[in-house]
Amino acid sequence: MNTPQQIAEIFERHLSLINMPDEPQRLYAPIRYSLAEGGKRMRPVLAMLAYNIYADDIQRVLPAAVAIEVFHNFTLLHDDIMDNAAVRRGRESVFAKWGSNVAILSGDVMMIEAYRHLQGVEAKYLPSVFERFNAMAAQVCEGQQYDMDFEIQSKVAVAEYMNMIELKTAALLAGSVVIGATLAGADEEDLHKLNKFAIEVGLAFQLQDDLLDSYGDEQLGKKIGGDILEGKKTYLMIISLSHATEEQREVLRSTHLRTDITDEQKIAAVKEIYDAVGARQMTEQQISVRISRALAILDTLSVPQSRLEYMRSYVESLVGRKK
Repeated sequence: MNTPQQIAEIFERHLSLINMPDEPQRLYAPIRYSLAEGGKRMRPVLAMLAYNIYADDIQRVLPAAVAIEVFHNFTLLHDDIMDNAAVRRGRESVFAKWGSNVAILSGDVMMIEAYRHLQGVEAKYLPSVFERFNAMAAQVCEGQQYDMDFEIQSKVAVAEYMNMIELKTAALLAGSVVIGATLAGADEEDLHKLNKFAIEVGLAFQLQDDLLDSYGDEQLGKKIGGDILEGKKTYLMIISLSHATEEQREVLRSTHLRTDITDEQKIAAVKEIYDAVGARQMTEQQISVRISRALAILDTLSVPQSRLEYMRSYVESLVGRKK
């Protein structure tokens, strides 16, 4: 078995060996740029850790792991266009650096590249892996649409928000884990459990991301308070609206639109209400519940507990992060 760090290093070395054409330069340079600073590589690491629960020959899962990571980065290119986001992972987004037309086309090629790499999985698993990958890809798009719909909805319920992040964030994590375990020969019962496990992890991870946007630090790679300034309906905002007074609700709804105060004052005004209603604590509690559920499911897999050690420690590290 391999530690999460070893798995990340194996994946990074493999990814570095992948060649992209030089021309057209403005088509392929953004792809190389996007993949060069890939963040945590969480999704391919989860796929490889899931594989490693059942089998040790980790090289066999690499084509699928690359496909998952390329697909994830494709979604980020298009997501930044939709969000008009100038920064991604602490540097210019592809959209900001090359423009929306380039980001759209390079993203399209990344989707094609993802399927090209997926063709490298073992033939007997290819139909089931393709089916899972396609379902995952569609769910991510559904989640993104709900996220955009929320921008024009006056009210969003907690249940609606949780469904959205299950599709937009958790489905990709679940697909990664299930594909990894499928390629290692896991049975259907364990695959079902792993799907539920990864959904809970994905929900906890997104809630943690919401929390860090308001309470993290600048090392996160984006401006703290960005969700507040955009007026996004995050978990903190939604539960604050449900617990606030009418006067506080008006502040939450309108502060991001004000032109008479600075961004720092806007962030401070909204966070003051978050603190007053206990939004941070409620979010932290929800994260803890989700992770506890995930780890309890993990413990029921049909493998020795020693095979679960690295997956457990990796998941705990994801929600213990400060950036």
